[in-house]
Amino acid sequence: MKTILIALITLYAGLTLAEESARYVEPPYEEPKVVYDFYLDDPEKINSALYWIRSLINPLTEAPYNYAPEFMDIKVVIHGTEIATVAKKNYAQYEEAVERMRYYAALGVEFKVCNLAATDYDYQVADFYEFIEVVPSAFPELVHWQQQGYALITPQVFTRTRTIEEDR
Repeated sequence: MKTILIALITLYAGLTLAEESARYVEPPYEEPKVVYDFYLDDPEKINSALYWIRSLINPLTEAPYNYAPEFMDIKVVIHGTEIATVAKKNYAQYEEAVERMRYYAALGVEFKVCNLAATDYDYQVADFYEFIEVVPSAFPELVHWQQQGYALITPQVFTRTRTIEEDR
């Protein structure tokens, strides 16, 4: 009898769960204070990393939030191989990324390059675009902004080996 009762309860729970589905919610988000840590192993991954910024800004500019991007406090600290994308001499190769960063900069996103990394690449301050600020080092910069209450986001950009359709 006990076994039959357990089986019925399990069957009922399974049927109930199968009928339920997820629900869409709108959390009470506030205007963000974020510092992104860009440290990529391939400069070509910059475009994917920049989508992380878009994925923060776009939902917050739409209803019900309707925040203006100019009032979102977003900083990006660049200190990996992607530093090559913000060197003026590489514009032809990274034009799409540069123009997206320039667009975000016009919305108030601050792009900061680590001087230690710049030195490793033999870059000088004058080698970077007008929307770039060169800071002494990425690590004190990241720590500073976190101490000021900024959330840290570190994009992880993977090389896709399968299509979305294959993953479904």
